[in-house]
Amino acid sequence: MKIISDELVPANSGWGAPMQKGQVLRLTAKTIIDFACINLHNNDERFDQARTKVYNMKLWITTGDVLYSKLNNPMMTITEDQFAGMGYHDLQYGTCSGPRYARAKEEGRLNQYHHGDDIPVPPRGCWENLIDGFSQWNVPPEYIPSPLNVFQHVDIDTTSGEIKHTPNRPKDPIYVDFRAEMDLAVAASACPDLAAPEFGQPIQAMIYEP
Repeated sequence: MKIISDELVPANSGWGAPMQKGQVLRLTAKTIIDFACINLHNNDERFDQARTKVYNMKLWITTGDVLYSKLNNPMMTITEDQFAGMGYHDLQYGTCSGPRYARAKEEGRLNQYHHGDDIPVPPRGCWENLIDGFSQWNVPPEYIPSPLNVFQHVDIDTTSGEIKHTPNRPKDPIYVDFRAEMDLAVAASACPDLAAPEFGQPIQAMIYEP
């Protein structure tokens, strides 16, 4: 393994880096990581939740599954998933954000995050963090893709369609590996994660060549 970069990302902050085709990104945490990618040479080609679900024919993806772009091209392949057997990564929700938390508090819905209504409300969240992560490529905020929410296990009622947050998180840091199938700009957010113990945690982002 040849390590290209290895960075600790503080809680509730964003990270971004370029990747070459064939390199592997390892994201390690015990909290939610919102993750997205963009074609390094064409900012109009971005990760797409819907295409990823359709091409893999499933709601939850794991080892061997592929992340697809809106233009129907494979962007990354999951090569190892230590969360398998513990939970599923979410492909339904978008990003959390400061305004989203503020509205949830105003509407009395903070208890959906499993700590009740009397919890500190972060001034920012994963949307703002991903904006920071992609900032070196001048990606407009409205172009930030809806992410793959790594380690965010949700319960889905397949009869009613209801989606519920759960407190299911890794007890100790574990990782997921993604191999780049094209040159990419990648970004990740260390989510404030109101359902996690002590809320948000730092994450580690490492890029390596196998």
